[in-house]
Amino acid sequence: MVLRTISSKDNQAVERLVKSSLKEVGLAMKGTAYMDPQLSQLSQFYLDTPKSRFWVIEDEDEVVACGGYGPIEGVSDMGELQKLYVRKDKRGQGLSKQLMDHILSHASQDYDYLYIETHHILKEANSLYQQYDFNQISRPLGHPEHSAMDCWYIKKLK
Repeated sequence: MVLRTISSKDNQAVERLVKSSLKEVGLAMKGTAYMDPQLSQLSQFYLDTPKSRFWVIEDEDEVVACGGYGPIEGVSDMGELQKLYVRKDKRGQGLSKQLMDHILSHASQDYDYLYIETHHILKEANSLYQQYDFNQISRPLGHPEHSAMDCWYIKKLK
């Protein structure tokens, strides 16, 4: 397995991974990443957005996991963990932890804090965030793009 920066050749595979993961848990709806307008062109989005990075994990030339971070509009010292997904048949192999370790090491160079919007039905994801000492907060920050999310976390990076 290879962890690397997203490239344009990964756009369709990442979009499929995000959408299939959300559909699997009943979150294929407005107010989730399923409807993000930039989802079909993520490589360009992260290339064009300052203080943002996105990676994929590839296994035998197939994208099996992805994740990254980017800025939160109007908040200079806090980034947002974005689109951390692992393909269903590859879960339980430590890929989310590998991505999380990588994301945190890079995000700490750009931000003091990292924020996450998620949903209570994503139990494994919430457990992962708690393992990494993200602290749950009672409401979203700013003007959340993903209004269907109902769990929010912050982690101090520095």
